[in-house]
Amino acid sequence: MPHIVAMPTETVRAYQAGQPDAHGQTPERALSDGGGNPCRHCLRYIPKGAEMLILAHRPFPTLHPYAETGPIFLCAAACARHNGDSLPEVFTRSPDYLIKGYSAEDRILYGTGAVIAKDRILNAAEEIFSDPKVRYIHIRSARNNCYQARIER
Repeated sequence: MPHIVAMPTETVRAYQAGQPDAHGQTPERALSDGGGNPCRHCLRYIPKGAEMLILAHRPFPTLHPYAETGPIFLCAAACARHNGDSLPEVFTRSPDYLIKGYSAEDRILYGTGAVIAKDRILNAAEEIFSDPKVRYIHIRSARNNCYQARIER
């Protein structure tokens, strides 16, 4: 069964310590409004009034035309990385999400992208993984294309 994988703790801790983001800028600090600020590490919404980081993240190991970079939120304080098979909190508020498969070369595999209802994310991922060329899947915002998490086999 496919499972949802949050950002690696070592990457998050580096950002929390002030490491520059994908654009070479120091992550911005702000206070969460308690609404739409999903942490990509604990996969929970950052509570209202809690300090958070806003930064540009590129969830790919190298630069290439398909290596999308975009804004994400992280808890400013250390949080525990999401681990488990249940649907994380960040996938409970929006009705749907964009998912798309990537190859071992980190390239989008055309025909795998679709906007999926939140309760069908893992079932749809299982269908996408039936293609042996699919190495992993991204979950992204259906409205803004922001990276949310990764799905692995």
